[in-house]
Amino acid sequence: MSIRRGLGSDGDQHVIDYLKRMQTENPSFFYSIQCDDEQSNRSIFWVDSSFRMNYSYFGDTVRLNTSYVAHQFRVPLISITGLNHHGQPVLFGCGLLHYESDSSYIWLLHNWLHAMSENHPVSITTEPNHHIQMAVSQVLPQTHHRFCKWSIFRETQQKLSHIYQTRPSFDKDFGNCIHETEKVEEFESCWQSLLKKYSLINNEWLQSIYNARHQWVPVYLQDTFFGELYTKIPEQTLNLFFDGYMDPTTSIQSVIKQYEAAISYWNEMELKADFETTNTMPLLKTPSPMEKQAANLYTRRAFLKFQEELVETLANPATKLEDNGAFTTFQVAKFGEEQKHQKGYIVRFNSFEMKANCSCHMFEFSGIICRHVLSVFRAKNVLTLPSQYILKRWTRDAKRGGEIVVYGQELPNDPCCNSLNARYNSLRHEAIKYVEEGAKSISVYNVALEALQVASKKVSASKRQSLLMNNGVVLNGEMDLGNGSQEMAYQSRGEKEKKIRELSAELEDTNKKCEVYRANLLAVLKDMEEQKLKLSVKVQNARLSLKE
Repeated sequence: MSIRRGLGSDGDQHVIDYLKRMQTENPSFFYSIQCDDEQSNRSIFWVDSSFRMNYSYFGDTVRLNTSYVAHQFRVPLISITGLNHHGQPVLFGCGLLHYESDSSYIWLLHNWLHAMSENHPVSITTEPNHHIQMAVSQVLPQTHHRFCKWSIFRETQQKLSHIYQTRPSFDKDFGNCIHETEKVEEFESCWQSLLKKYSLINNEWLQSIYNARHQWVPVYLQDTFFGELYTKIPEQTLNLFFDGYMDPTTSIQSVIKQYEAAISYWNEMELKADFETTNTMPLLKTPSPMEKQAANLYTRRAFLKFQEELVETLANPATKLEDNGAFTTFQVAKFGEEQKHQKGYIVRFNSFEMKANCSCHMFEFSGIICRHVLSVFRAKNVLTLPSQYILKRWTRDAKRGGEIVVYGQELPNDPCCNSLNARYNSLRHEAIKYVEEGAKSISVYNVALEALQVASKKVSASKRQSLLMNNGVVLNGEMDLGNGSQEMAYQSRGEKEKKIRELSAELEDTNKKCEVYRANLLAVLKDMEEQKLKLSVKVQNARLSLKE
């Protein structure tokens, strides 16, 4: 049975007109429309070129967010998101789903996968919805499908409201059973004890979520990558890209404005996180060279998680259980819990390959190495982090280089990403370094400013030459007639003049944009120089006060 939510053709048309305009401006912009049988409602889905770029770097794990549909918001906005190297949400796809059915979600996922060059993610998290489950199993059969744990918690509170009211301790016991059990056997035992304690052995709801336990209980998912650095933070706080921009009253006429505002906000947040990671050094808590190595490799968010694990090695000693040469087995547990085998973790270390596997599976789940393996490294005098434990998606250089890697698999090169997007990221990185160097002193600033002005003129001249050559315009008395441009030579004078006017207008527009970008960059340089002067004055005043 499908659930339909009509918004009217006028509202839909407002969005469709926007998508058509975006595709005109950027040919790599993709959108698709699905009409129902009566042609009265249209589901819409779109993917921007920046979504493809984000997916090429961070497409290892995705989340299909349908909460606005499930909660019957006025605008049934759906989004496909992931996590960037700062743990921030990034957008992979967006749309309006006017009705829920197996076919509508299959259509949605097919179009999204097509836009992403058929590159499947390692894992996907969705609401526990049978329509979505059917679609994922058909379109993404090799992708690990997880249900949103917090949605199941909310529904459990609704289904068992009488238990929550009459037996308040159930809430804590239920949460501990899900979050605190670390082995399958431990969870199974705890679950049965929970049912007996509260006389819920025959409860249909609890039986149904138990049957689906492999898709939402953490202990069954710990060996699959989901990219979550902090597992007890609700998944929706990690992935709701439009949180704060959409509410039940948001109209279809304003949804594009809110959509663009959300994108702008998260782009700004990423730039701020990039700046913090690049220009500040975190406080180191140990003398370990491994900590300093990680501080220089990871983004700030990823480093703080690594640092937390490293510090915990002091309270989690490794005890050798077996040593047969190349392979050594350790048990790692907190002080005072060494004898409680169920609370210890088993780490198997290969000294030849410098590899270690831990029974907690934290590295497989989050991509950050756990305290237990780090404790074994400490015992074996491994001073630096082996390269196989540095997941590129959590590093400062996650978006650099032509190699496009997703956790556990390599993606084929996408010409769209390897041209415009790769060049954009490379230039942005070099520009940030240029600004940093240019602001170090007034003399260097003046040289940088002059070089920037010269570069701006060269870029404009190069772009103008490229535009003219691509359209077969005469340069230095010669005509480029190759690659389908021969017909240009036979066009009438009027058509040529029209083409030249169009190119001139485009060139003028490009020059205006260059001026805006240049002005913004100069403003940043001036602000940094002013800040430096202010700090210099404060330092001088402090020195004078000390002399007095």
